[in-house]
Amino acid sequence: MNTPETKHEPAIGRVVRRKEDDRLLTGHGRYVSDLQLPRMQHVAFLRSPYGHARIRSVDAAGARSASWVRGVFTGDLPEFAEVSLRALSALPSYVETEQPILARGKVRFAGEPVAAVVAGNRYLAEDALERIDVDYEPLPATVTAWLPPEEPVHADAPDNVLLERTFDTGEVPGAMAGAHLVLERELVTNRHAGNPMECRAGVALWDGDRLTFWSGTQVPHIARNMLAELLRLPEGNVRVIAPDVGGGFGTKAVLYPEDVALCVIARRLRGTPVKWVEDRAEHLLAATHARDHRYRVKAGFSADGELIALDAEVTCNVGAYSVYPWTAGIEPLMAGGLLSGPYRLRHYRCTVRGVATNTAPSGPYRGVARPASVFAMETLLDDAAERLGLSSLDIRRRNLITPAEIPYRMPSRLVDDSGWYGECLERAVATIGYDAFRAEQQRRRDAGENPIGLGLACYNELTGLGRAAAAGPRMPFRTGHDACTVRVNPDGRVTVLSGVTSQGQGLETTVAQVVADAVGVSYEDVEVRIGDTNESLWGFGAFSSRQAVIGGGAAHRAGTAVREKILRLAAELYEANVDDLAVAGGEIHVAGERKPLGTLAELARVAYLESNRLPQGIEPGLESTQFYDPIRGAFAAGAQAAVVEVDSSTGELRILKWVCVEDAGTVINPQVVEGQIAGAIAQGLGGARYEHLIYDEAGNLVTGTLMDYLMPTSAEVPDLVIDHLAKPADNPLGVRGVGEGGTLGPNAVLAGALMDALGVRVTHLPLTPAVVWEALR
Repeated sequence: MNTPETKHEPAIGRVVRRKEDDRLLTGHGRYVSDLQLPRMQHVAFLRSPYGHARIRSVDAAGARSASWVRGVFTGDLPEFAEVSLRALSALPSYVETEQPILARGKVRFAGEPVAAVVAGNRYLAEDALERIDVDYEPLPATVTAWLPPEEPVHADAPDNVLLERTFDTGEVPGAMAGAHLVLERELVTNRHAGNPMECRAGVALWDGDRLTFWSGTQVPHIARNMLAELLRLPEGNVRVIAPDVGGGFGTKAVLYPEDVALCVIARRLRGTPVKWVEDRAEHLLAATHARDHRYRVKAGFSADGELIALDAEVTCNVGAYSVYPWTAGIEPLMAGGLLSGPYRLRHYRCTVRGVATNTAPSGPYRGVARPASVFAMETLLDDAAERLGLSSLDIRRRNLITPAEIPYRMPSRLVDDSGWYGECLERAVATIGYDAFRAEQQRRRDAGENPIGLGLACYNELTGLGRAAAAGPRMPFRTGHDACTVRVNPDGRVTVLSGVTSQGQGLETTVAQVVADAVGVSYEDVEVRIGDTNESLWGFGAFSSRQAVIGGGAAHRAGTAVREKILRLAAELYEANVDDLAVAGGEIHVAGERKPLGTLAELARVAYLESNRLPQGIEPGLESTQFYDPIRGAFAAGAQAAVVEVDSSTGELRILKWVCVEDAGTVINPQVVEGQIAGAIAQGLGGARYEHLIYDEAGNLVTGTLMDYLMPTSAEVPDLVIDHLAKPADNPLGVRGVGEGGTLGPNAVLAGALMDALGVRVTHLPLTPAVVWEALR
C-alpha cells in the first residue's frame, strides 16, 4: 500500500495525491476538501512491554488532554469491549479463546496493543502514547511450548494446550517391533516471520453506515465477511480494497486486532479517514510468527531401507492467541497431515499439539509447517541410510510414491494425485552431477581441503486446497471455490473481475493469459481487476498456492463460456456452422480460411447496442460468471539438491550449486513460475541459515530489529538451477501451485549436506556458522 509520501492515499473511491497539491483527489475528479471531508488522521498503538502481566489500570488522561490528539482509545471502552476475535474450529479438542482488540484484564505477549491514539500524523500520535500510564503487575511468562506453564496464558487452557489430535493408521507398535532398524530423533526448528517488503497497513473510512477498508490483506473477501460479522453490519455495507500489496507470505492472511481497531476508531470519527502503517519493529514484535516446532520421531526400517512405521509427537508453539480465522491448528494439523510426505507408508501415528505461550501469535507462513516437517522426515531417511549402509539417494528411491500408485491415499487420508517424485529426484541428481560430486568429495578428503557435502530433499506440496481437506483446522468455512466474471465490452475488449488477489506474484498477468486464451483475444485486450470486494464475486484469497489452480480454473470456465456464446452468435449472424468457427486474436474465422468473417468488436456491438439483431434464444451482452469448486487439491511434486562447502576454520557454509525440480503441471507463464520457485527457495534459505526470533525467559523479544534478526540478501542466495516437469493435474487448466514448494527443501538439504560432509547430525535450526563450528569441534 502506497504511503502519502509516495503516490496516493485513499479517502473515497480511488484517491490520488498530486505532488504540487497536498489535497486528496477522488476517483470522481473532486478534491477531498471540496467534499468537505476531514484530513487523514494517523493511528499509533501503545504496546505491552511485558510478555505476561495483569493490567491494574490505564490512565489516558494525559494523552487526551494534548491539544494535537484527535482521540484516545483503550480496551475498556464499550465499542472495544464488545468486539473480540474468536477463531472457531469444530475439532473436538479445540479450546476456544478470546483475543481482545485492545488488551483488557491482562497482556499475553510483548507487543500486544493496549491503547491507540489518533493524531494528524504518526509522530504526534506516538508522542501522545508517552502520556498514557499503564500500571502492570508482571506474571510468570512461558516462552517454550514443551515446558509446563507456571501461569497459564488462558484460564480456559490450564496446561496451555489449545488443541490436540492424533493421526493413526495401521498398527504402529506391531510394525515397529518387527523393524530391522528403529531410529529415534528429537528435532527443533527455529521461530521466524514473513517479513514482506511492505509491512501491514490499512486505511478505514465510514461514510454514513458504510465502511470502506483499504488493507494490505491477502484475503479481502474473508476480511469483509469477518468485519461485517464483528461490527454487526450488513455485508453489503462493508467494502475491502486490497491495492498493490508489497508481499504477504501468509502473514497478511490474518485479520488482526489492529485491523479491527482501525475500523472501530473510524466509526467513532465518522467521516474521517484513519490510517495505520506498521513499522518494522512492530512487525517483528506483533505480526504472526511461525515454525517454532519440536518433533520427537521414531521410525522403523527394513534391512533394505523400506520405511515400515513412523511414530511422532509434534509440538507447535502457537503463541498467545489462536489467530483469526485460521485457529491455533493451522501449523500442528498441517504438520501431522503431511509429515510422511511423498513416501509410501502404511503404519503411521502422529500426535500433534498446539500450545499457547507468551509470544506473538503463530499463523500461516509460506509452506505452513512443511519446511519443518520435511526437515524431520528427510533427516530420518539420511540417518537410516547411513545406519543401513545405503546412499541417501537409494533410500529415497526405495520409498517414493510412484505414478502407478496414484491416486495414493496418504496415512492422514489426504489423496496424493502426483506421484512424479522419482522423476523430479532423478532430474535433480543428474543436473547436480552426482557422480562427479562424489569424485570431487573424495579428492578433497584425500587432499585435506575444506569438506563438501551433498544434500537432498523430496517433498509433496498440497496446492489449491479443496473441500476434502482432512488435515484442516475445521473452521466454519471450507476454502474450496473461487468466482470470476469475464465480460466482453461493446468495443471488443475484455474486462475480468476475479476473486484472486495479488501481493506481487504476477496474478494479473496469469489471469489475463488464461482469459485471453479461453476467449480468443490478444493478451493486450484483457484488463484484470482484482482485490476489490465490490467488483468481484467471492474469492477466498491468496494462500495454499491456490490462486492459479482455483482462481485460474474459474477464469478459464468463465472465458470458455463467453467464447461459446460468441461462437453461437457468430454462427447465427454469419449463417455458418458453429462447429466450423473459431475465435483468435479478436477475430471470427471459419476453419481453414485466412480471411475473418468479422471481429469480436462487431459482434459485441450487436450484443450490446443492436439487440434487435440478436437471434431468438440469445440474450444481450457477452458476459459470464463461473465458479470453480474442486473437491481435492492438486499435489505438486518437488526435489531439491545442493552441494555445500564447509569452512573448517569458521563453520561458514558456502553453497556451490543448488538445483530444484518441480512438477508444476501445465505452466501458464514460465517467468512467473520460476520467479515463485526462486523466491520461495531464497525464503527457505533465510529460515534455514539466518532468521531466528528469540525470546528471553520473561517473554521479551531479543531479536526485535533487523540489526538482530538476520535476513539474507542477494549476496547470500546462490545461483539457482530450476527445472520443471509438466504432468497436468486433474483441473480445468491442469496446473499445480508453485508458490510454496521452494521453501520446503532448504532446511533438509542443508542438514543433509552437513551430515554428508562431516557426519554431523543436525538437531536444531538455524544452521548458523556458530552451530556448525561447534559441531566441527
